[in-house]
Amino acid sequence: MRKFIVSGFADEFDGSLKAQIGGFRGLGIDYMEVRFVNGRHIADFSEDEVKELKAQLDVNNISVSAVGSYFGKSALNDGMNELLEKLERVCRYANILGAEYVRIFSFYPRVSKGFCEADVKEVYERLEKMLAVAEKYNVTLCHESEYGTYGDSPERCLELMEYFDGRMKCVFDAESFLTDKNDLISSYDMLKDYVVYFRIKECTGDARIEEILTKHAEKSKEPTFVSLEPRSVEFWKKDEGEETISGECSREKFSDAAHRLFGILERIEN
Repeated sequence: MRKFIVSGFADEFDGSLKAQIGGFRGLGIDYMEVRFVNGRHIADFSEDEVKELKAQLDVNNISVSAVGSYFGKSALNDGMNELLEKLERVCRYANILGAEYVRIFSFYPRVSKGFCEADVKEVYERLEKMLAVAEKYNVTLCHESEYGTYGDSPERCLELMEYFDGRMKCVFDAESFLTDKNDLISSYDMLKDYVVYFRIKECTGDARIEEILTKHAEKSKEPTFVSLEPRSVEFWKKDEGEETISGECSREKFSDAAHRLFGILERIEN
């Protein structure tokens, strides 16, 4: 049985849906994490446009692993009503696309000095409202850490997971934890019971991706999504002692990252 299923943000490969489909088919990637399609975020699509997107993906045998929303990547100063309206729309779209997961974040504080007690309380209240919307559609919200948001450390991620008692799951993003120089193996061990999704970004060789995925393969009973977001291939190059490359992603960089990830997974699964 496969331990991992490769997916990715297709808009990191190309902006056009036609190119995204062709690129993923050529790379042997059968799942797509939907975010921007033809230059527009999926949250701004009409329902008919989402149905047409689903039809095009079906014809090309591509499934949707998750919807990559930006919800929660905003300050607590911002209103909540519009976010909840858009979240409800995106959850409906996730149902149409056959996606179980919607990626979310856990908000920035009102001021740059950090989270006061009232801010923390509001973070939990907002996430509870978001979970209530998602659960109406049998969609699982997956929290992704982002520097500066409430859940930007493994300890706070675990706090969120435990508080919501499994209703919310974890996207393990090694790059975000490296920002504060967290030990990644300890971070994974802390969150492993809640991890249903891995984000592979522009990490350095310190990301220890193969080691973490190997540990996960040993414990997981179901295949887990591993989703590419390679805005650069610095993570891969530094592992091999090569010159690092940074900058915006291209088809070549995405393809390079995909081949390297497939190599890691082959070593783990064989």
